Amino acid sequence: MDATVVGRESVGPNTFTLTFDTPEGFEGLAGQFVRLSGEIDGEEYARFYTLSSPGTGETFEITVEVAPESGPFSDYLAALQSGDEVEVTGPFGDDYYEGEGRAVVLAGGPGIGAAVAIAEAAVENDAEAAVVYRYEGEPAHEARLDALVDAGADVTLLGEDDAEFERAVDSVVTGADEEGVFVYGFADFVEAATDAIEAAGGDAEGAKVESFG
Repeated sequence: MDATVVGRESVGPNTFTLTFDTPEGFEGLAGQFVRLSGEIDGEEYARFYTLSSPGTGETFEITVEVAPESGPFSDYLAALQSGDEVEVTGPFGDDYYEGEGRAVVLAGGPGIGAAVAIAEAAVENDAEAAVVYRYEGEPAHEARLDALVDAGADVTLLGEDDAEFERAVDSVVTGADEEGVFVYGFADFVEAATDAIEAAGGDAEGAKVESFG
């Protein structure tokens, strides 16, 4: 199906969101991901992006980070304007917010898009939310993270210090019956996060995890 771009916004260094009109029949949940595809110089490209909106009612959103190693498809998305159409497939993924009474999201780098979506979905559900966001350089989605704090969520932003990260995870993983723990990031972050969950006495095997490779 094709989705029409209705908005583009910078949300951090080399990071932007794309907002699309929701096509008929498309229903996604915070934490799921979609496949976007397009043709560049006669060659077909496709990439997967996690939803960064808490729902997909009238519109849905993804977050894109452009880095030197990102490749031509990220540049293709960066050049899109309102009214342009992109082929979208999905949503995919079994690890998403399902109404848990407490949502704890550990996010590394581009995983912040999924983190704000899940935390916002939890807040909208009158549930507790906690985000631990590990990043290099400068953070993305600061405005939405600030809004989550104003809404009562527990938000921790930190750099590359392993001990600091472990302490932050220990402070938010409570083991409560209705607590769901989510992990989004690249493979090295996922490994560090699952180790930290175990060290905090949580159930790392029961966490909902998406590794970006």
